[in-house]
Amino acid sequence: MSEEIVAVPLLEPASGTPDVVDTEDRFNDALNQLAQGTGPFAVDAERASGFRYSARAYLIQIKRQGGGLHLIDPVAFGPGHPIFVELNTLLNTDEVILHASTQDLPCLRELGINPVRLFDTELAGRIAGLPRVGLGPLLESLMGVSLAKEHSAADWSVRPLPKEWLTYAALDVELLVELRDQMYAILVKSKKLEWALEEFASILKAPPAPPRVDPWRRTSGMHKIKRRDQLAVIKSLWIARDSVASVQDIAQGKLLNDSAIVELAIAVPTNKKEFEKCLRPLGLRARWLENLQLWLDSIATAVALPEDQWPAMRTNADTLPPIKLWRDKFPEKFAP
Repeated sequence: MSEEIVAVPLLEPASGTPDVVDTEDRFNDALNQLAQGTGPFAVDAERASGFRYSARAYLIQIKRQGGGLHLIDPVAFGPGHPIFVELNTLLNTDEVILHASTQDLPCLRELGINPVRLFDTELAGRIAGLPRVGLGPLLESLMGVSLAKEHSAADWSVRPLPKEWLTYAALDVELLVELRDQMYAILVKSKKLEWALEEFASILKAPPAPPRVDPWRRTSGMHKIKRRDQLAVIKSLWIARDSVASVQDIAQGKLLNDSAIVELAIAVPTNKKEFEKCLRPLGLRARWLENLQLWLDSIATAVALPEDQWPAMRTNADTLPPIKLWRDKFPEKFAP
């Protein structure tokens, strides 16, 4: 009986956690070091999902064999800064390794980083048929090391970034080149390398996703909404929330979450007392009250709409109803 392999925790990069690159002198130094290295570039990005409206990058991690590991603060330079043009030119001299590339490519492209050769370790794992393809599980199963993920949902927009967060971020690229080599060998052995390379190339060629039609319809909990006048309130609140969130660059759910919007659409409060009573079961948050008058005005505007301007109920919504409803309401779909 074979012994179970216990993964060794990876606690810090072999060369230690580097200082943040937040000046042009440091950036130029990083470029020089990377240019002296060889082979592909391991790249990762940290965003502030759940905290900010935008999907911009708040930290870029890059490592190359012989070229060091670098943590770049893109906020210090801004999108389109000429120094990112230099970085892009350098990255395009070889392959760029990303894990789950479709998540990071948009924010990298916003900075002017457009890889021309890609290796996606997450997609490689899927193509190879591996059971778990997250970065942590792959490193654990293939390389015998484990990563802590306690900062994966952190607010990366804060400054200065704590040292432990920077260490966490650096570890995401510490072994990415070695993992790429492992995945490459697996794809060769399974005769799936050519297929994988075609998939990587198609990701780079794919156009940006078009804007969603009626994005407000993706509000969580819409299955509770049974009437068109309630839909009008959902739409009005969603648009008002989106407008404030985009201007303030704050995640929409921080201003008013989806559950609150649904409850407001059902209860239709007209004043602060009714508003608070409606949302108290959800755990009323002070942040929701900061734009109280806007929410009440949005509800009133929706209520005042004539019926012919209410949104239509959708029978072919792009979100599935709760599976617990399938057996009774959609038996033919439940059967398979």
